Amino acid sequence: MVVRKASGSREDLKKFKEEIVHQFHVISEDVISQVKQVAEGVANVDEKLDRKFDELKAEIDNKTQPIAQAVIVLNGKVAVLDNKVNTLDSKVNVLDSKIDKIHLELKAEIHETRQEILAAVKFSYAELV
Repeated sequence: MVVRKASGSREDLKKFKEEIVHQFHVISEDVISQVKQVAEGVANVDEKLDRKFDELKAEIDNKTQPIAQAVIVLNGKVAVLDNKVNTLDSKVNVLDSKIDKIHLELKAEIHETRQEILAAVKFSYAELV
């Protein structure tokens, strides 16, 4: 018959368990430390991104402010030019009306003059005959 020996005493098992627990604590503390380092790194990157965002926003504002001011000035000039164009358009309409009136008057006068000349020619021809 084969007699088996106990693979370890209770105390050996207790020490083994304590060693495992100790190793687990060491590993977990290391993991926690690494997680904290990653969290700090993320916080640092977040702060850097915030600073860079603020810098870029300020730079964009500095560059777009003169453009915005130029647009305001140009809007004023466009409004002035628009008023001038409207005034000129009104004047052109008045001139068109005057030209149409003059055209009708000249047409009537030409017709009248033509009738007078025709009558004079007929009269002169009648005297000659």
